[in-house]
Amino acid sequence: MLQLIREINILWEEVYPHLARHIGEVYGRSDGDVLEAGPFCGVIYDLARQHRGSSFQVASFPSGMKGFYEDEISKRGMGDTINVVETRPSLTGVDDETADLVVFRGALFFPSLFQIDYQAIRRVLKPGGTAFVGGGFGKYTPEEAIRPIAQRSRELNLRIGKTEVTPETIRRDLETNDITDGFEIVTEGGLWVVLKK
Repeated sequence: MLQLIREINILWEEVYPHLARHIGEVYGRSDGDVLEAGPFCGVIYDLARQHRGSSFQVASFPSGMKGFYEDEISKRGMGDTINVVETRPSLTGVDDETADLVVFRGALFFPSLFQIDYQAIRRVLKPGGTAFVGGGFGKYTPEEAIRPIAQRSRELNLRIGKTEVTPETIRRDLETNDITDGFEIVTEGGLWVVLKK
């Protein structure tokens, strides 16, 4: 399973700059503490390159992904820029109110891997912070970046356990987790929840 997750993270290399642009636009800032969480991290490299934040951290899970992220960060010469902490879906080891931007891709679609913990995301966000949670190519990724990877990406996602989710399902899920305001469900460029604190 970890091998499949590693492969899809590398496969999306050409998507990250465009997705980072979309996330950066939603975030609307060039400073702040940025946290990317979960098994599907990589857009943080381009958030750092595009100066969308002043400190960068990967909250890595499941167990076994930390070394992969450290290697990828090292390959890019970003060892002094991006820090990696091992965690769980509850974001243990990440202090309360320490992130201005939380990016959590794949968070809604892989219940066989983990259950999203919206309260944990809320907990680590600083007041005024933004979380970009969900999945998709983002609204700026051009077709020429998507076309070569679309089929393989779909295959890998299904093998990892991706399920289909609707905005209505997400809304119910948020309500179950006592989140009734301060969020927007975005369907442009994927399916995302933008949480504000």
